Amino acid sequence: MPRLSRLMTRGALCVSAWLVSLSNHVSAATGFDPVAATEAYLAKMSPEARARSDAYFEGNYWLILINLIVSLLLSWLLLKTGFAAGLRARAERWASRTFVQTWLFVVLFSIVSWALNLPLDYYEGFWREHFYQMSTQTAGAWFGDKVKGLVISLLMVPLLVALLYAGIRRFQQRWWIVASMVTPFLLLFFIVLAPVFLAPVFNKYVPLADPKVRDPILSMARANGVPADNVYEFDASRRTKRVSANVSGAFNTIRVSLNDNLLTRCPPEGVMAVMGHELGHYVLNHVHRHVVYLSLLFALGFWFTNWFFHFALARWGAAWGVRGIGDIAGLPLVGMGLGIFLFLATPIRNTIIRVAEVEADYYGLNSARQPDAMADAFLLLGEYRKMHPGKWEEIVFFDHPSGYNRILACMRWKAEHLDELAAAKK
Repeated sequence: MPRLSRLMTRGALCVSAWLVSLSNHVSAATGFDPVAATEAYLAKMSPEARARSDAYFEGNYWLILINLIVSLLLSWLLLKTGFAAGLRARAERWASRTFVQTWLFVVLFSIVSWALNLPLDYYEGFWREHFYQMSTQTAGAWFGDKVKGLVISLLMVPLLVALLYAGIRRFQQRWWIVASMVTPFLLLFFIVLAPVFLAPVFNKYVPLADPKVRDPILSMARANGVPADNVYEFDASRRTKRVSANVSGAFNTIRVSLNDNLLTRCPPEGVMAVMGHELGHYVLNHVHRHVVYLSLLFALGFWFTNWFFHFALARWGAAWGVRGIGDIAGLPLVGMGLGIFLFLATPIRNTIIRVAEVEADYYGLNSARQPDAMADAFLLLGEYRKMHPGKWEEIVFFDHPSGYNRILACMRWKAEHLDELAAAKK
C-alpha cells in the first residue's frame, strides 16, 4: 500500500505538471492564459463574499461530524433507557401480526426521532441558512416543509422497514445480501422517479412560458437525444437564493426543470450552459452509474452494519432488551452501524458524484459552447461552496468540483476555441 500511495502521488504530480505545461503552451500560442483568466473570475467575488462562502462551506465539515454524534447519542439513549424495547412491547400489544407490529413501531419511532432532531434541523436548515444570507424562507414555511417531509416519510419508510425486517427474520445472517439486491431498485425510484412525483409537494411546477428561453433548451435536448417535450420552472426563490436545474424521470415522465433563480440571476447564455450540464447527466447515464456504484457501497455498508450489530448485541443487547437481529427494538442499533459506515465512506460517496459532475461540466461546455456564461454560473455556486480548497480538502468534502477547477476547465476549453467563439460573435 505505501508503494501504491507513492505511485499515485507521483502520478498526480505528473498530471499537475502536464496541466501547467498545457496552460503555458496555450498562453504562448494564443495569448490567452486560462490560469490568469480563472484568477480574474475569482477576483469578481469580493473578499467579504469569499470569506462568507468559505466559512459556510467549512462549517459543513463540522456538521457532518456533529450530525453523526447527535445521531449516535440519540440512538444510544433510546436503547439505554429501554425506550426502544418499551415501544416494541407497546406495538406487540396493539397488533398480533409481526409485520404490523414492525410497521407501528417505525411509525412511532419516526415521529419521536423527527421531534428529537428538530432543534439541530432548525439550526442547520433555517438559522444557519439565514445567517449566511442563503435563505428567503420564513420560520413558518420552513416548519411546514418539515411537516410535509415527515408525512411523506411516514407513508413510505415504515412500509420499507417492515419489509426489510421481514427479510431479516427470514434470512438472518444473510439479510444484508438480500438487502443489497433490493437496493438498486429503491435507488432507481428515489433518484429517477421521486423528483417527478415528490418535488411538486414542496414547489410549484409550471411550464416555462418564455419561448426565447424554452425553445433553445428543447432544441439542445433534442440534438442530444433527450426525449423532453417541455421545460418546467419551479419557485425555489421563496425558499433560497440558489440556482439549480435538473433532468428527472424516465420513459414518458422525463422532465427538464429549472428554478426561477436561474432565470432571474443568469442571462440566457448562462441558462443554456447550466442546462447543457444537466442534459449531460442524462446522456452520459450518470443516474444508472450512480445506482450501480452506490448499491455496491450500500452492500458494504449493510455488511458492516450486520457485523456492528452483532458486536454490540453480544456486549449490551441484554441490558437494552434487544433479542436479536430480527428484533425491531434493535432499529436504533442498525441506524448506528449504517450511520458510522456512511460517515467513514464520505470521501468515496463524494468522489463518485464529483467525477460525474466533472464529466457533465465538459458535456455542457461542448453542447452549449458558452464558457464565460458557465464560469459566471459557477461564481453563483461559489456563494455557498468554497471556491479554492486544498487538493485533499476537495477529495474528502466536495461532491462537486471546486469553483476554481470548474472555471479553470471553462477557460481551458475557451482557449482551444478562441477563433470559433470570435466568429460566433460576428
